Amino acid sequence: MSLSAISQNTEIIKGGTFVPLYGSDSSEVYVRDFELDVYPVTNEQYLNFVKQYPKWQRSKSLSLFTDKNYLRKWTSDTTLSSDMNLNSPATNISWYAAKDYCVCQGKRLPNMDEWEYAAMASQTMINAQRDSIFNSMIIESYELPKTYLKTIGSTYKNYWGIYDMHGLVWEWTSDFNSVLISGESRQDVDTERNLFCGSASVNATNLMDYAAFMRYALRGSVKANYSLQTLGFRCAKSINKK
Repeated sequence: MSLSAISQNTEIIKGGTFVPLYGSDSSEVYVRDFELDVYPVTNEQYLNFVKQYPKWQRSKSLSLFTDKNYLRKWTSDTTLSSDMNLNSPATNISWYAAKDYCVCQGKRLPNMDEWEYAAMASQTMINAQRDSIFNSMIIESYELPKTYLKTIGSTYKNYWGIYDMHGLVWEWTSDFNSVLISGESRQDVDTERNLFCGSASVNATNLMDYAAFMRYALRGSVKANYSLQTLGFRCAKSINKK
C-alpha cells in the first residue's frame, strides 16, 4: 500500500505572531504559514505504515529508538488487539517513530510554536488564550478518563478546521524539549541533548493560563524513545512561498 493511501487531509494555518507559554521572556514569536493534519494519526494509518516499513514493527525496532512500551497493546507486529479502534489516535509511539512516519509522507512533526499557535484557537477565535470559557473547556476535557480510546474528530473543530488539539491525546512536536534549552531562544539549534521534554511553570508568560499548563504538564522526564498510552502525534508541512 502506498503512503498516499494513508495520507490525511490538511488545513493551511495562516501564520502570525503570539506570545508562547514558555520562553526566555514575553516576546512575541512569529509563526510562518504551514499545513497541519486535520486529525491525529490513527491506529489504522500507523498499522499500514509499519506494514510498509517493517523496521518500525515492534519486534524489529531498535531500543535506541523505542522503549518497551512501544506498540505494547498490539497483538503482533502487524495486528492490533481486538479492543483497539482503527479510528482512534495511534499511541504508544516514540518520537523517533512519529518523526519518521511524517517524513515518509513528505511531511514532518510540527514544531512547538506551530502546535501551540494552532492549539490556541477556539471554534471562533484565532487566539483564545484569554478566553475563560475556552480555557475551562480544555481543563474539563482532562477530567475525562481514557480519552485516547475515542475516535478522532470527537472533539471540537477549531477556527482553522483542525480537530482534537485538546481533549483526546497529548501530541509529539519536533522540538518538544526546547523549553529546557539554556540559550536565549526556544529555537536554539542544540535541541537533541537527551531530548527531554520541558517542565513545570518556570518562565511561563501567563501564570493564570491553567489550560496551557495542562498541555505542558507532561514535559517533565519524557525522552524521545519513550512511548506513552496517552501520547500520539499528527504531521505538519512547510509551505514554500514563491
